[in-house]
Amino acid sequence: MTTAMLAPVDGPAAWQGSRIDLREEGVRVLSAAEIDEIDTALGHLRSRGEVDFPDITKLTFPLPGLGRDLAAIARELHVGRGFLLLRGLPRDRWPLDDLARIYYGLGVHIGQPAPQSYLGELLGHVLDVSDVEADARGYHKGGAQRMHTDNCDIVSLFGVRGARSGGISRFVSVAAVHNRLLDERPDLVAALYGEYVFRRMERDAEYGDGTLTRNVVIFSRTSGQLTCNVSGAYPHRAARAGDWRMSELQAEALEELKRVSMLPDLYLDMTIGDGDIQFLNNRTILHGRTGYEDWPEVARRRHLMRLWLQVPDWPALPANQGMHRPSDHPLWLRQRTPFMELPSRYLAEMAGRRAAFA
Repeated sequence: MTTAMLAPVDGPAAWQGSRIDLREEGVRVLSAAEIDEIDTALGHLRSRGEVDFPDITKLTFPLPGLGRDLAAIARELHVGRGFLLLRGLPRDRWPLDDLARIYYGLGVHIGQPAPQSYLGELLGHVLDVSDVEADARGYHKGGAQRMHTDNCDIVSLFGVRGARSGGISRFVSVAAVHNRLLDERPDLVAALYGEYVFRRMERDAEYGDGTLTRNVVIFSRTSGQLTCNVSGAYPHRAARAGDWRMSELQAEALEELKRVSMLPDLYLDMTIGDGDIQFLNNRTILHGRTGYEDWPEVARRRHLMRLWLQVPDWPALPANQGMHRPSDHPLWLRQRTPFMELPSRYLAEMAGRRAAFA
């Protein structure tokens, strides 16, 4: 622990939601020419036959104009406020499977897609399938989600279909939360710079590098900026399993981090409409969602597609920040099967499971 760690953070990343006009400062609308360029790129991809997701690259999905802007978005996400909604993609212009290809193709111009679990999926589906999937994770369950980070540089969501009501994306600046905590309880900030023990999901460890528990710092400045990695469930899983003994101060620090991240003057709410694409800097922003009411039929439920993007040009995070490691990725990818992420296949599988349960 150094004195510099307990200094306030300033700069664009230290924004407060109450001072942001999201429509003016957080939304970029695609032009008609850019949409045509996307359509041309899709045509080029389709001319190569049935191309699986790992083979969608800057070469197979070329965007000579828009691609430069997407690379600039990656830079701005790193050094700026860390959020953007890309709007204007016509949801009804292409079949859903082609929209998945387009979304992935846009993503590779920003970063490198990473697998999201031991299953090796490169494009995830955020959909409540808890009625047909045993031990469903948060993105496969309904309801609200507390503020957290994922395990990537940029987390992105594509709006396929909204909920019956609710289900709004909510996110907050890590720096603003850090600074508010520093004003109120510097001892808790110091605890969050210290190491916690996280217990991963067992299959992520089994099919990854075999490491079940990891020592993780929640706040770090090693990369040259304040970064955060936190999921409140994992340190508590470790404590319940007897992997470590969480101190009262460490537990209080987690609870206060949760509380401050939900202060109305700090967070922003963003509606991700059909065809909208949200990008968040996963290092400098915590994200969650509000509760929602869904439809009973799988085909009508709230549905977003998700990418976890790694950006090689960004400074490396410290080895002790994050539950998963790059060494897990090639091991997880061994479980992946071709075209498994296609929405038509995924939704058909989930609907089939639900019919079998009925």
